[in-house]
Amino acid sequence: MAIKNACDQLNERLAPFREKLGMNASMKDLAHAAYFNRVNLTANGYYKTPDIGYKWGENTGMMFFYFTLGAAVSEVEVDMLTGHHNTFRTDIMMDIGRTINYAIDVGQIEGGFMQGAGLFTMEETLFFPNGQLFSRGPGNYKIPGFRDIPQDLRLSLYEAKSYPHLKTIQSSKGIGEPPLFLGSSVFFAIRDAIKAARKESGVTDTVHLTSPATPERIRVACADRFVQCATIERKEGERSFFVSLT
Repeated sequence: MAIKNACDQLNERLAPFREKLGMNASMKDLAHAAYFNRVNLTANGYYKTPDIGYKWGENTGMMFFYFTLGAAVSEVEVDMLTGHHNTFRTDIMMDIGRTINYAIDVGQIEGGFMQGAGLFTMEETLFFPNGQLFSRGPGNYKIPGFRDIPQDLRLSLYEAKSYPHLKTIQSSKGIGEPPLFLGSSVFFAIRDAIKAARKESGVTDTVHLTSPATPERIRVACADRFVQCATIERKEGERSFFVSLT
């Protein structure tokens, strides 16, 4: 809407030249005429989301202008010996109102999903004891690569409902950040796979799996006889060299 505000300003400035050159004049001719008549072809657009005014404590008013909704289901395979996982298939359904550019929205959703998959399964944040961040880049922690993309990724947009009341461009919705949490479907699929592995090993207690589900955490969570033999209880006063947020 801020872009539309800027476009409205430019259209207002170009209106006299459209009248002079005709409604079929090209943008090239319009811009050329405006430039040589010293008309500013740069505009700053501003927009304030309307109707927002939630009151804490009273639980009244609107906190958000609209909600961008989505759901995802993932199928994974976990290697019990290494803790590595493969994502075989992911199905995503997103409600983003009326799309303006399908290709861009699909790219945003797929990219947000993969960023979330990395957040919940790979990117472990570690600090040195002095508080300095250790995992400062791809050299210190793993980020998703092309082999981490689901082998079968299926995406569909929910178009059964229209939103004529939305005061947005063509009743569209923002799609930048919402798909990120859909990556947690990979995390929970891994947890279910671990539960199946523990059941085969005769372990039936609750699975404690902390995000991100790194190979080390997956391997230990499988709780088979090899993990049990290698388990070392931390003694009083002992602590890890790195400090984790989890």
